[in-house]
Order: sequence, then C-alpha cells, then structure tokens
Amino acid sequence: MPDFAVSEEKNRWLKEKMAELQVREEDLEEQFVRSSGNGGQHVNKTSTCVQLRHIPSGISVSASRDRSQSVNRFLARRELLERLAALNGVLTPEMKRIERLRKQKDRRRRRTVKKEL
Repeated sequence: MPDFAVSEEKNRWLKEKMAELQVREEDLEEQFVRSSGNGGQHVNKTSTCVQLRHIPSGISVSASRDRSQSVNRFLARRELLERLAALNGVLTPEMKRIERLRKQKDRRRRRTVKKEL
C-alpha cells in the first residue's frame, strides 16, 4: 500500500483499519478526475479529485476536499472504511457525531415546548 502525504501516524492507522476490515488494495478501483471549486488554474489543470470504488461491496466514494491528490486519496480511503464499518454495524465517529446532534436538537425542542406551556 502506498504512503500518502499525511502524517506517518495517519498512514499507520489507515493500514491497520484496512487490515481490520479485510480491505485489500486489489479490491479498490481508483479514478482521478478534475475537481471543482477554489484553487483557480491549478484545479482546472490537474486531476485531484479521487473516485474510489470497493469492488466486492460496490460502495463508491469521492474526495475532492484538498488540492493535493495524495491527501484526497487518503480521505477517500478513510471515508470508504467508515462506510464499510457502518455496513457491518460498527458505530463510526460520523454516526456518533450525528447522534449527538440529534439528541441536542431533541433537548432544545423539549425546552421550547415547556416554555410555551
């Protein structure tokens, strides 16, 4: 597996997570397309957006958050691993964040209902 332009710790985490979820590089189909948004001429000339597809499950993700193709490759793999973990029933950090926001919204709604009564 290639090392990406992120910290060594993040590269190590990615390798461990891929081994844990039994995802191999051979199972991934990667395409590079042109990004959109901020970045000017640089973005228009280079293909920094990464589209990643996990062939066995058919899950596809796209990452174009950064101007660096290498960082986007890392981000696409991280998002793919989160989706695969969610498919297996594991509570992902994104799912925890959404649940926390949902509870916060419910608390606020209950407070306003009490005030109206």
